Amino acid sequence: MEKRVGQCQALPALRCPAVLPLVDFTFQQWKSKSNETKRREILCDLALLLGAAAGAQGQVSDECGARQLSQLYRHANSFFLLLQTFSWEVRPPHTSQTTPAQVPAGLGEMVFVTPLSHSQAGHWEPSCSPHSMEQTHISSMFLTYRQLVQGKLRFFFHDLATVSCKQGQGDSRDPPCGAQ
Repeated sequence: MEKRVGQCQALPALRCPAVLPLVDFTFQQWKSKSNETKRREILCDLALLLGAAAGAQGQVSDECGARQLSQLYRHANSFFLLLQTFSWEVRPPHTSQTTPAQVPAGLGEMVFVTPLSHSQAGHWEPSCSPHSMEQTHISSMFLTYRQLVQGKLRFFFHDLATVSCKQGQGDSRDPPCGAQ
C-alpha cells in the first residue's frame, strides 16, 4: 500500500492534522505484558489509525489517494474487528469443552479460541490514551500501519501461536511445533 500511494499524484498536506499512534516499542517491554494488555494496546493503536484514515478520506480529492486510504481503512479495520471480537478463554487441546480451563504452569497467557458474535462483542470504546503524534502527510498513515503490522501485530500473533503450540504438544497426533 505504501508503494501504491507513492505512485499517486503528489498528495497535498492534510488541512487538519491526523492524530496517529506511536507504535514503536522495546522488545523487553513487550515481552513483559500479558496478551490481553497487548491486545488492548493494539486495539487503541488501530482505533487511532482508523480515525485518522477516516478523517483524511474527507480531505483527499485525488481518486488514487482516496482509493489507497480506503484500502488502508479496510485492512486496519479487519485487524481491529478480529482482535475486538475474539474471546480469551483457554481450552485443553482436542476437547469440545465450553468452560475455561486452567492454563498449565509455564505455558503463558490465555489464547483466543472462539469468535464472538457481534451482539456478544458489543461496541468497543477505547478506554486508553495511546501515545500519539499529529501528522499532515498522508504517507505517515501508511508508514504507521506497516510498522504496526510488522511490529506489534506480528509479535502478538507469534506469541499466541507459541502458547497454542506448547499447549498442543501433549498429543502425539499433533505435528511438532514448526513442522510443515
